[in-house]
Amino acid sequence: MNVSRRVAVVGAVAASSVVMLAGPALAHVSVQPEGAAAKGGYAVVNFKVPNERDDAQTVKLEVNFPADHPLASVQPQALPGWTVEVTKSKLDKPLTVHGKQINEAVTKVTWSGGKIESGYFQKFPLSIGALPTDTDKLVFKAVQTYSNGETVRWIEEQKQGAEEPANPAPVLALSAASADHHGGAAPASDDKKDDDMAGHDDKKTEAASDSKDTDNTARVLGVVGIVVGVAGVAFGVLAGRRRDA
Repeated sequence: MNVSRRVAVVGAVAASSVVMLAGPALAHVSVQPEGAAAKGGYAVVNFKVPNERDDAQTVKLEVNFPADHPLASVQPQALPGWTVEVTKSKLDKPLTVHGKQINEAVTKVTWSGGKIESGYFQKFPLSIGALPTDTDKLVFKAVQTYSNGETVRWIEEQKQGAEEPANPAPVLALSAASADHHGGAAPASDDKKDDDMAGHDDKKTEAASDSKDTDNTARVLGVVGIVVGVAGVAFGVLAGRRRDA
């Protein structure tokens, strides 16, 4: 291979590498909890929406909730610049939450009016619950709308053993149910209790030791006082005898 041909090949490889590196990184709408999303409990989740277009802004997001696992409580957080609409529908089968029967549930949440510029992302927070106990995940189907009228439907579910689809739906993984579904500090473990008892016993031992040392010191001082007193009496008697002599 002559020099000019080598230069051409190297140049072609370099050019293709630049094109590959310059291509936009494919990102998609996703959902993540703040902390844990435990079965049977409540959680704050964020739908993360990146803008993948260089020539358009994201101006709308629709999130559809799973009909097979309806959620009785869905509360959006105020987001500056965005208007949020919560859509509810009647349930074929009522839910019982905290002993109260619920006949409707949220089926869709829509954010609009704001803008996500190219190269930026936005988080859309929701407080949701009570989370179902009979599944390990919740699949949400989302639709992202751009300022040029284009829409991207993030609705494809991941099949086990298959490659990730082109437009995967946001999936919320659920953790095991906790003792306190509403959160709060967990009760102290047995090991913690043992440590606390051990510390308490150590303090009692130290106090007893200090008391014992104090008693010993008092006894020693008492003995010393008696010895000194006896010595003083003896000295006084000897001194009197010498004067008499």
